[in-house]
Amino acid sequence: MEKKTCMQPDPNPKLPGLSLPEMACDAHCHVFGPKAEFPYHENSTYEPPDAGKMTLKALHDFLGFSRAVIVQASCHGPDNRAMLDAIKWRGDQFWRGVCIANKSFTEKDFEALHEGGVRGVRFNFVKHLGGAPDLEGMKMVLEKVKVFNWHLVIHVNAEDIIKYEDFFKPFKDLVIIVDHMGRVPTNLGVDQPAFKILLDFMQRDNWWVKISGAERISTGGPPFYDAVPYAQKLIKTAPDRILWGTDFPHPNIKEHMPNDGHLVDLLGLFCNDESLLKKILVDNPNRLYWND
Repeated sequence: MEKKTCMQPDPNPKLPGLSLPEMACDAHCHVFGPKAEFPYHENSTYEPPDAGKMTLKALHDFLGFSRAVIVQASCHGPDNRAMLDAIKWRGDQFWRGVCIANKSFTEKDFEALHEGGVRGVRFNFVKHLGGAPDLEGMKMVLEKVKVFNWHLVIHVNAEDIIKYEDFFKPFKDLVIIVDHMGRVPTNLGVDQPAFKILLDFMQRDNWWVKISGAERISTGGPPFYDAVPYAQKLIKTAPDRILWGTDFPHPNIKEHMPNDGHLVDLLGLFCNDESLLKKILVDNPNRLYWND
């Protein structure tokens, strides 16, 4: 399979003007490789440049983040070793993880992942990453991880929110986290069907959303201000169930590679209330990832 190559992340992040609260958490970031030690998955549709644990730690030190949630990306597929290695290196009091798994995983596999700092499982639905997963296999995985009280992370496009609305409606006891504001395109407005469905889901106590990925939903380009109304509406709807992350090192960006310092300052436009910012960056991720 021919793999797409990815742009390098911006090597010169701006020092944010936004002052982050103590123990702030980057709740969506990745480690990629290094390829020589942790090869990319044979079925991955893309091959990113290496961006390992030390690169991530250096960025967090610069930006002011103390904690992070490493989200397994499809380039590594269900081989979670790079993520587990990073968590072990940093310490799970600072870094936790979200894995990718399939129905072949055993109870012992999930036990090892949990002991390694994993607290959730992610499924991709977006077409350019291979499309929707085996839904029955997904249900099997979710049944196996119930004992660990893990949550489900879904990476969907706007059209997937519409297509799979009825599939997700019955999930009432499971915490579900939507990546990147559901990847709804800003040029369709806050009244577009997919965003209205997402807001309806966010009325439920088990639904969370990451107000990350402004560069992914923006149709206006940098500085991605057209994403602000979407983030603000989600925060207003469910402030206790909002997370934010850099998405470093920003895989599959096609045109405008964001500067991570600029993204932190954009968060300040999403939320200019100090107590609410602490909730998003400290209290909310702490409840999900370190309350055990």
